[in-house]
Amino acid sequence: MTVAEATRQFDFSRDTFAYRNELMWEYLVDEKTGQVTTRKNDPPPTYAHRCFVVVRSARQFLFHARFAPEKPTISDAEYAARIRQVVKRAPWERSSESQRIEIPGFAGLREFSQAQARVLKENCGAMWQSYINRKHWRMLVPFSRRGQAMESERLMSRLDFAPILHVVRFPQLTINHAVMAFDAERTTDGITFQIYDPNLPEAPGTLTFSKRDNTFYLPRTIYWAGGRVDVYETYTG
Repeated sequence: MTVAEATRQFDFSRDTFAYRNELMWEYLVDEKTGQVTTRKNDPPPTYAHRCFVVVRSARQFLFHARFAPEKPTISDAEYAARIRQVVKRAPWERSSESQRIEIPGFAGLREFSQAQARVLKENCGAMWQSYINRKHWRMLVPFSRRGQAMESERLMSRLDFAPILHVVRFPQLTINHAVMAFDAERTTDGITFQIYDPNLPEAPGTLTFSKRDNTFYLPRTIYWAGGRVDVYETYTG
């Protein structure tokens, strides 16, 4: 089977992690002013600061793993070894079917992560990998509105590749996050992207692009008050 034949669409219910990238802080939004205050979560999270690790790993499983639910499960140590094999591979290119790492006993990543959360968390990557990424330099360069309009169209053409997006407001530090886009719809106002947000794995989220001001907007979430953001694709090779 060729790489092209092995290509398949990202399926949120199958290809996402069941667990979340946890938050160090609780974000409180004043309904009258929109001002955001924070307080540390108590008890503190045990799996945080891994948004890039989670979405990168999800795409690596999409591109490099082959799930075999008909086969018997294996030991935790054997699963750990196979997970490490998957996440060592480049997240920007696909393996052919014959080159994929087999994950026996499960139909997809969500089912696998429900049963083997600990093993996956221990082997997909450390939190420092969310901070050291060779394309993080891009957020230091100002984002023009024309450039963001071009990025929105480029992302539309890349949806089959499940692009991973760095969402920022640099030099503000109000948001520094990674999500994955997997579907989109053109509207009269612009484009609405469907996203996998590792902080909110229960259901797809949305990221909108407005033609009116050539700007991306992320709605209010448990970690963000809502509003304009700057976006670029990362893990592109």
